[in-house]
Amino acid sequence: MVRSSLIFTALATASTALAQTTAEIKCSLSSHCPESAPCCSQYGACGTGAYCLGGCDPLSSHKLSSCVPAPVCRSQNYDFTSLDRIIPNTKYLGDASKADWVSSGAPVIYNKNVLLTMAPDTVGTLLASSTYMWYGNVKATFKTSRGAGVVTAFILLSDVKDEIDYEFVGVDLKTAQTNYYFQGITNYGNSQNITLSDTFNNYHTYEINWTPDKITWLVDGQEGRTLEKKDTWNATTNQWMYPQTPARVQLSLWPGGLASNAKGTVDWAGGQIDWNGADIKSNGYYYSMFQSVSVKCYDAKTAPGTNSGTSYTYNNAAGTNDTVVDGDSPTVLKSLLGTGENMDAGDPASSKSASGSAAATPTAVAQVPGLTGSGTGSDDHAGDTQPGTSAAPAANNAASSTADAAASTPTAQSNGQFNQGGGASGSSTTASGADKLGSQEKALKGSLFAGVVVLVAMMAL
Repeated sequence: MVRSSLIFTALATASTALAQTTAEIKCSLSSHCPESAPCCSQYGACGTGAYCLGGCDPLSSHKLSSCVPAPVCRSQNYDFTSLDRIIPNTKYLGDASKADWVSSGAPVIYNKNVLLTMAPDTVGTLLASSTYMWYGNVKATFKTSRGAGVVTAFILLSDVKDEIDYEFVGVDLKTAQTNYYFQGITNYGNSQNITLSDTFNNYHTYEINWTPDKITWLVDGQEGRTLEKKDTWNATTNQWMYPQTPARVQLSLWPGGLASNAKGTVDWAGGQIDWNGADIKSNGYYYSMFQSVSVKCYDAKTAPGTNSGTSYTYNNAAGTNDTVVDGDSPTVLKSLLGTGENMDAGDPASSKSASGSAAATPTAVAQVPGLTGSGTGSDDHAGDTQPGTSAAPAANNAASSTADAAASTPTAQSNGQFNQGGGASGSSTTASGADKLGSQEKALKGSLFAGVVVLVAMMAL
């Protein structure tokens, strides 16, 4: 009876430990991450590991150096004939030589395309490039998804939330919405539309040509919009409101029309998502089809816009292009326990137990940020009040990496404070679409829970 009591006590202790791990720590410019969970993710939450890799906001982290240095630009053409170079964010440790794209959600390969999928009770799929662009040219050829509340996006997003984007609302298949942001600061006057033919049934090539002085958006080689830096001066803040820092390429499909999102967001997305729509009934998910991406670096000889080193870091909290350092700092963690200040944390090679096996290191700190209905950019569209005005192919089971996809597909939950990128860097708000933990994060913590149960139960015995 005493032994049973001890076991129950052990289970209660383990349950308490698990509960403690699920307490999410928010971060913003006015509320930096603590030393114990130093990295502020793209979604405005603190942790280690993947929180410190792509999307880690140095301006809201514990220190500028908390984020892992970002791999420099690499000119390359990408096709999508397999998932070999697409690594889930639960496995990626920062080695860009081993991955072209880092995924959240469930990408699927079909007919030399990658499908970004969004099944019921999920929040879609995101692919983010493993390397960063500091000016240059990027093109993506793809077909968008369709349907009310379904949003396809092709964007450049920096860690300090400079952004250049294309977004497509599924109820308006003849419009590409373009926008730009400086450090995530929302200005709805920055948006402009480009008219084109059906984006669901037709492939189009969308292009962003980005230099220190000018941005040009092109569709199928035709100029659709231009922005000159000289037109972005803000006399009040005494700065250029112009995207200017190294950015990842992000391809995504996300649910702007979640019922729990802010009304402005749902309205902008064309209404609530129909989770019984034609594509759901035919294939089990909404999808967009990406055929190829090409990146050409700016290749400047002197900053800004260089890529001569190994990695990009920041040396000042201003987060502008004159604070970016193109240097040789390493970019690879030894484990998801690592941070920019302790890259070797959890290194199996240095933490062998007496039996020769790698010693487990329980931690209550979140290691992999989960997607939610937050999308992938800086703007939540909550201030918008008007809508952004064929069956999918069956997935090849072998190509869909079902186990990895299941591990990285979070459930769709939101608190109504929808925010694509976790809030503007220039804002003190902590409202984010990432208020709920992704399932992969829960899985990691579930493993910790199981380990604590076993450990404490053994002690009780």
